[in-house]
Amino acid sequence: MRKILVTGGAGFIGSNFVRMVLTEHENCFVVNLDKLTYAGNLENLAGFENHPNHKFIKGDICDGPLIDKIIEQYEINAIINFAAESHVDRSIAEPKIFIETNVTGTLTLLEAARDNKLERFIQISTDEVYGSLGPDGKFTEQTPLSPNSPYSASKAAADHLVKAFAHTWGLKVNITRCSNNYGQYQFPEKMLPLMINNALNDKELPVYGDGLYVRDWLYVYDHCTAVWKVLTEAQPGETYNIGGCNEKTNLEVIDLILKRLDKPNSLIKHVTDRPGHDRRYAIDAGKIIRELNWNPSVTFEEGIGKTIDWYLSNNDWLSNVVSGDYQKYYDSMYENR
Repeated sequence: MRKILVTGGAGFIGSNFVRMVLTEHENCFVVNLDKLTYAGNLENLAGFENHPNHKFIKGDICDGPLIDKIIEQYEINAIINFAAESHVDRSIAEPKIFIETNVTGTLTLLEAARDNKLERFIQISTDEVYGSLGPDGKFTEQTPLSPNSPYSASKAAADHLVKAFAHTWGLKVNITRCSNNYGQYQFPEKMLPLMINNALNDKELPVYGDGLYVRDWLYVYDHCTAVWKVLTEAQPGETYNIGGCNEKTNLEVIDLILKRLDKPNSLIKHVTDRPGHDRRYAIDAGKIIRELNWNPSVTFEEGIGKTIDWYLSNNDWLSNVVSGDYQKYYDSMYENR
């Protein structure tokens, strides 16, 4: 049986990956480590808490002795590191925590993987490490790293550490760099669930600047299947871009949401732009398509429909998430813009 340590497995992408593995791959045991910060939520694992192939542990990826204990006790043979502080706006307001989690935490996991001679270490990274694109071109795996925010800089630093451990100690690693994920269980600081929640409540939809920033959108389930392909089929040392082949401006995405919810465009409110906002990201996912026979299975129009339907059907989850501290954060971000 494959035994993997998934870090950040109560967060958005990590929990979707855990759910996918436990549903589709019965010969895999998952130890799920999550610190349960604001974006980690055990409700994301509803129905899987007591699954026989799943063990949840509350803990910090910076805790080296805990990581070693987990690896020894559960005979872990691979680590998939989803754990990260991931919101650009928060990194601008509080960069230090991003270094602690995304850099020091990754280093701690790498040391444990090296010392315990694990078979594979997979680092879940982001297309934001490449910086910003002009109107043409796409990021490939050979694009030089040029991060522009504290968040993307911390992820680029972690990627460099992963490569250094591979080169120096022969650790078998892979790095995946994905485009913007969306889907069920996403914390509503991110654009899609924020806009969906506000539209549902007839609140203004805050749009940075002119709203013409371009992102490639990747349905979270497709991202999870790609990571599984990398874990089970990729040669060590390879980096893979994972994209949904769905380039959209922010305004195009918001227009789809408003039409789906039958809400007026008058809810859109253009606000002061984010400092250093990257204009365009676009992923060339040709390598993973060619080498691992992976393809996105969901178009953006299908995926956004599924996502909106999920939030409509899970109002209790959304209500629990947007109470208390979230509202304070939202006010601090948008009240004076």
